[in-house]
Amino acid sequence: MSEALKTKKKSNSISDPRYSCAVGASNTVVGIKGAVPIANCSPGCQLKQTAFLTFENGFQGSIFAGAGNMPSANSTENDIVFGGIKTLDQLIKSTLKVFDGDLYVVLTGCVGGLIGDDVPSLVNEYRDLGYPIVAVDTAGFKGNNLFGHEEVVNAIVDQFVGDYKGERKKGLVNLWFEVPYYNQNWRGDYQELARILRGAGFEVNVLFGPENNGVKDWLRIPEAQFNLVVSPWVGVRNAEHLEKKYGQPFLHIPEIPIGAEATAAFIRKVVDFAGIDKEQSEKFIEQENGIYYYYLEHFSEFFAEYWYGMPSEFAITADSAYTLAYTKFLADQIGLIPRKAIITDDPPQKFRKTIEDAFHNISEGVDVEVEFEEDGYLIEKAIKEVDFSSGKPLILASSWEINLANDKGALFFEITPPSSETLIINRSFVGYKGALNLLEKIYSASVGGK
Repeated sequence: MSEALKTKKKSNSISDPRYSCAVGASNTVVGIKGAVPIANCSPGCQLKQTAFLTFENGFQGSIFAGAGNMPSANSTENDIVFGGIKTLDQLIKSTLKVFDGDLYVVLTGCVGGLIGDDVPSLVNEYRDLGYPIVAVDTAGFKGNNLFGHEEVVNAIVDQFVGDYKGERKKGLVNLWFEVPYYNQNWRGDYQELARILRGAGFEVNVLFGPENNGVKDWLRIPEAQFNLVVSPWVGVRNAEHLEKKYGQPFLHIPEIPIGAEATAAFIRKVVDFAGIDKEQSEKFIEQENGIYYYYLEHFSEFFAEYWYGMPSEFAITADSAYTLAYTKFLADQIGLIPRKAIITDDPPQKFRKTIEDAFHNISEGVDVEVEFEEDGYLIEKAIKEVDFSSGKPLILASSWEINLANDKGALFFEITPPSSETLIINRSFVGYKGALNLLEKIYSASVGGK
């Protein structure tokens, strides 16, 4: 571990965070077509979530009840002293009049969490009247937006989807992947991973993003043969809950696939787990590999000519999912040497050993000690300590690290929030197509010198 990360902190505060608080899971609700988040929190809370997760994060934008349209209680001192239930009751009534939603999710922030407002009882009254409404405790002091995301998913399953006694459909898979609006590429990534799974012979139930059909997809969750979690840790708690509630098995694949080798291995794991016929998946792999390597062979001419001016080493700091995915692809498929890998999303302790092990022997003869750190000051200090041996290095990080990259004379690539130098409309770096996009991004920067 670097000397910077060994430094003992004198307070519980952190600087330059890479995540928002739990109430930022309002964006999980926005990621569901026709769903309306109702923010039961103080003024400015949702403005900050929107600024960090949607605007200063690839300028992703938002629709329907997201961003500035999001209903909020804007709790005041009066609510803290006398309770905020009346304010929330009025907000729910107003929201039901203004938004014709298919699902309403009340997310309680720090104020309601501290004063102990009985939000579930109020929400139950509306549910008894026939409204599709859910309550979830997302007080910021309980965790970050990734924790909040898992809380929202479980709340919707329990309070909206409900019990199920029917049969499960073979070949139908619920896809639990990226947290909406957290990774800048989440919309394109969901589309690419769903395309891959469909190509392999599956029917995919997409719960978030452009291919989500709204709450009817959520009501189909219990019908699926199994749940597929593609993440080092986010979503595992949801899959465990679904297994307990519906007796529904799940497959956990910690590594997001990037490139032909990783994607083919990913497909075969899922097909083997599902027990479906392999003929279609193997044909799909053959077709996709042919296209992938066609483009890679053309790229190799450029690489052979300009390799001496290209980065050979890199440092990366991001959430556990993409720190692992990018490190493995760049090391194993491109041959770059990882000199520093720092994970910023505060994964639960029970997952950390598995995550650490994934970075050992990440490619033949390549091993990197991953570090867990949330404090931006210590992250920057740790990367500063890296002595890149030669040439121009590559730094994959957030906007917080732009000046550091300039000081190091490094190529810089934003991959984690905040990301204020990149506009994202529809982009993906996963699977077959995403890997080629990633190579374009990195080596265009190499040619352009920035």
